[in-house]
Amino acid sequence: MIKELNKKMKVIHYIASIDKRGGGTTEYMRLLSKSFNKNTSFSIATGVSKDPIYIEEIPVKFFNNSLLHWFALLKEFRVFLQNERPDIVHINGIWSPQNWGFQKVAQELAIKVIVSPHGMLEPWILAHNPLKKKIALFLYQKKAIQKSVCLHATAKMEAENIKALGFKNPIYIIPNGIDLNDVKGIKTHYGTKKMVFLSRIHPKKGIELLVDAWRNSNTLGWTLEIAGNGDEDYISSLTQSVQDLNNVHFVGSKYGEDKWDFLRSADVMVLPTYSENFGIVVAEALAVGVPVITTQGTPWEDLEVHQCGWWINLSVLNLQKIIEKVTHTSVDELKNMGIQGRRLVSEKYEMKVVAKEIIDLYQKVLN
Repeated sequence: MIKELNKKMKVIHYIASIDKRGGGTTEYMRLLSKSFNKNTSFSIATGVSKDPIYIEEIPVKFFNNSLLHWFALLKEFRVFLQNERPDIVHINGIWSPQNWGFQKVAQELAIKVIVSPHGMLEPWILAHNPLKKKIALFLYQKKAIQKSVCLHATAKMEAENIKALGFKNPIYIIPNGIDLNDVKGIKTHYGTKKMVFLSRIHPKKGIELLVDAWRNSNTLGWTLEIAGNGDEDYISSLTQSVQDLNNVHFVGSKYGEDKWDFLRSADVMVLPTYSENFGIVVAEALAVGVPVITTQGTPWEDLEVHQCGWWINLSVLNLQKIIEKVTHTSVDELKNMGIQGRRLVSEKYEMKVVAKEIIDLYQKVLN
């Protein structure tokens, strides 16, 4: 029945960019499109970028998103949508005027629009460059959110934060997911005494706090490896800050097979972020059997519930306590936590499960 319904459904996802530097939302687009390509007429509209990710078998329409040609861009959006005639437009992310423009044109053409803020309404994000966000909310973003048919949040915490801002739209909670077919091997050897960070190198990620906590800890022969891309000047300043630590290393970006090898090499993965609407790298680490430390700025209470990691309030002291706890955790216990983490992902966060929930949401919207 689901497949028969999906044949009649055409969905276009809009995202400002699918550049590799875009982080978790870009990866979410790749995984979601891969899960839907046999069940739904699914395509992506996005802006031109320097290094876009490869999305297999899914039509991707690139627009020159320059604001210098705003009215020409809106016209291009209109022609594209008139030609494609989708049933639903799904907007991924907010704040970008291009996201708003695509939504505006879609709604003028009587196309139903769903908005996924992807954590961009979280308190930490709103507090970062607050003046720009207040202006954006006043000029276009608040009305755009209000005019969507519904909102998609990836966790209960995100939904509650959206409601606290006064938005009355129906909110559907569907987590991000991971395709276990992408996972290249499961960790089998524990006892490497390596902790890894794998994410965008950005002030939001709490790396300075992690480094301070590491410096204050007796790490008992453990090493910390930090992987990711970001602003070169920021990365350079962080690298300089660890010159006194011979067991902390910045190792650059990790993609594809290198990413999975890097995660499997660790006994623990740490994401000391201030704010994350999901944190797909947490699911990726769990999927290969690596326990995770992350913060209550993420929706990963499951780490504690399913005993596959540590979910803490972010501070240098709390990170220090957890680092020292980890270094005293036995190899057998780390292995058991890894097994429980993989089980959690397969039962709750596998992309096929997530995709079915998204399809069900589309059907509710269309009906």
